[in-house]
Amino acid sequence: MENPRLVLVAGLPRDAGQVATRLLGPRTAVVHHDLRQAAAGTVRRRLRVGWETDTTTVVDLAHACVSCTLREDVLPTIERLARQVDTIVLHLDPMVEPEPVCRAVRAVMDVHAVITVVDEGSWLADASGDEPVPFAPDDDDRTLAQVAVGQAECADVLVLTGDADRWTSARTAAVLDRLAPDARRVRLDSVTASVLARVRPDAERGEPVDIHGPLLRGQPPLAPDCGVTVTLFRERRPFHPERLHEAIDVLLEGVVRARGRLWVATQPDVALWLESAGGGLRIGEAGAWLAALDDRGWDRAPAHRRAKAALDWHPRFGDRVQEVAVLAHDADPEHLLAVLGRALLTDEELDGDWSALADPFAIAGKDMT
Repeated sequence: MENPRLVLVAGLPRDAGQVATRLLGPRTAVVHHDLRQAAAGTVRRRLRVGWETDTTTVVDLAHACVSCTLREDVLPTIERLARQVDTIVLHLDPMVEPEPVCRAVRAVMDVHAVITVVDEGSWLADASGDEPVPFAPDDDDRTLAQVAVGQAECADVLVLTGDADRWTSARTAAVLDRLAPDARRVRLDSVTASVLARVRPDAERGEPVDIHGPLLRGQPPLAPDCGVTVTLFRERRPFHPERLHEAIDVLLEGVVRARGRLWVATQPDVALWLESAGGGLRIGEAGAWLAALDDRGWDRAPAHRRAKAALDWHPRFGDRVQEVAVLAHDADPEHLLAVLGRALLTDEELDGDWSALADPFAIAGKDMT
């Protein structure tokens, strides 16, 4: 038997279960892990094989987090099913983002497609808010926006559902055009197993984000639409750490997604990675700038990163650069650029002692909000 197709179905709406059901066939298995009781150490696994087998099993795990559920139950389950069926549909819990799941399951098989269900009436509000994830364990500080945005931008197919007025529908479409420009879109009532044939040959299939790669997925439209904008902030001089810490709140108002690489004056050798969704923000280390590496370190860097650095090399700063892409639905691009621009070192500061500056980003590698 050839390797089965592995399909992930994600999304906040419970309608995602309907998509999984519509993909069910005689040689298809649908697996769903319900994590609503995960904080209590219990996960419910529902397994359907064809139209004849439908079982629910309570799985007791020592630490019922997403990662241990994947390791201890999801991976063994799909490995076992791979010998029995042609297609495995992994229906994710609504609060699970597909990218880390894709990264984990690739240890046993390739991902054929990621399908995400989007409620047109509520998705944009969820994706731009700051509500915490419901039913989350104490150590899960993600927001609903981080989940909603992560699910949508990872999709190869977007399934639209729900009721929305024309304006909300248009604005949601404009955001999705820029967040997941290559994803096919279908309505829920038209979903059948044939939707898998609509996945683009060059689909990303849950490939993880390259923190030193392009900040925008695919080739999204860059012109404004329904108040939705894409703004790129790019500067060569470093950020003043304290002013940047104050300015960063501008990325949490009227913004759906911000993503980029930062250079803070007090950390000249380290690139920082910024990623926000709605009111949730993460900043962590993204490794060393190539300018801080010796020849052996340069040779170990990916070819695309070396090529980009060589083409854009600065005689003083090397490949160090500020690059932040901001997808906003209710923010003024000029205001975004001005606020971030004021956080850069001034000419006088550029010639001074950067090491003397206080640095609230010294905890890089942890989430900051």
